[in-house]
Amino acid sequence: MFRLALSSLRYRTGGFVASFLSLFLGASILMTFASMVDTRLTPGIDENSAFTLTLVAAVVGGWGLIIVAFAVGSTLTLLVRQRHQEMALLRSIGATPAQTVRLVVGEAAVVAVAAGALAIVPSMFGGELLLRLLADTGQVAPGIEHRFGALGLGIGLGITFGAAVLAAVVATRRTAGVTARQAMLAVTENPRMSRKRLVIGLLVLASGLTCGVLTVTVFKDNGLELMAVAGQAGILSSIGLAVLSPALARVVVAVLGTPVRAVTGVGGYLTVLTIRRRTRQFADGLVAVILFTGIATGTLYLQAIENSSVTVKPPEHQSLETLNYVVIGMIAVFAAVMLINTLAAAIIHRRGEFGRQRLAGSTPPQVLGMVSVEGVLLAVTGIVFGSLAAVAAIAPYSFVRTGSIVPGESPLLYGVIVVIAALLTLGTCVAATRRAIRGPAIRAIGA
Repeated sequence: MFRLALSSLRYRTGGFVASFLSLFLGASILMTFASMVDTRLTPGIDENSAFTLTLVAAVVGGWGLIIVAFAVGSTLTLLVRQRHQEMALLRSIGATPAQTVRLVVGEAAVVAVAAGALAIVPSMFGGELLLRLLADTGQVAPGIEHRFGALGLGIGLGITFGAAVLAAVVATRRTAGVTARQAMLAVTENPRMSRKRLVIGLLVLASGLTCGVLTVTVFKDNGLELMAVAGQAGILSSIGLAVLSPALARVVVAVLGTPVRAVTGVGGYLTVLTIRRRTRQFADGLVAVILFTGIATGTLYLQAIENSSVTVKPPEHQSLETLNYVVIGMIAVFAAVMLINTLAAAIIHRRGEFGRQRLAGSTPPQVLGMVSVEGVLLAVTGIVFGSLAAVAAIAPYSFVRTGSIVPGESPLLYGVIVVIAALLTLGTCVAATRRAIRGPAIRAIGA
């Protein structure tokens, strides 16, 4: 089975690259922040520096763990769903569900080990840069040497491997349990979101909204805790809406389907039809756009409100400000890679669909136009819901600090985030589609 997993990886280079990038970046983030724990254990380190290093590792590393695990699970789930026909062929020649699960888990394990091993060196440099940043801003004492030891290595490799294997088991178990005939027919089906996912999404979203309420009630007179609770409101709301992305996609298509067809004509008609048939694939793209927009907007505006409302900044303010910017940078890079990975993998997998459209009379520019309309709708939907998630953090925090739920900061900051999210989405859609329609249409059908 292990040899079969290696052969499958060689055959599915695109899926290997998408999984590898997610796991590599995730392992790099986790080991970078986990190395602060190793540094914290340096003999003779002062109390303030030890507290800052622990705070960075716990807060940033903790949220990074949640986001990395969620992103890795989403990527692997997408790649497994694209292999219905392969699963059907394996079942038809006698493979059991357990053997099919072991095949995919073996692939995930190989990719996780490779990604984790190659992430060690970048994590060492990343930890060194992070420690230098903390020293330059006066949050740790100068002269502390960065240490990358057993804790950073064990936490990063262990969590990366465990997340990959667990995500592979969860993603494959349902697919492997169907019959060969059901697996072949599942290519054209569009099942609704499971009740379990719906309940989880609603619970996470409710937790985010609860943190927003706590911001203006229980924690309104607190200092650093106020901003931390408000930040959790934005992050949890973003994750909750990302989990609910299949339901959001159906609502968007139901509401905007007719206007899109009226404005864009045939391209819009094909776009709406495709999204209705491939709601899950559309929802996979929404996840990264919502996370990027919601968390980046919420965290940046929280910090901007704090900067304008505090005249004399205590040392704790500088520490929290650095933490926020580190969180934004980490999430922005990871969400960008996740967005590119997810959209590219989903679009490249549609080569056969594009080939059939071209054989039916569609020209390459028409196919490209259809996907561009789909990308615009994806970007707009993700930005709207991501912005709503950010409001769960910004409105209560602004009310406590300024007395108004509308912050007085410049909208230019929000505009930059929106432009970046839109460019990443549209750029990936167009670039991946150009690659997918390259070459003869008849060859694409058999790909």
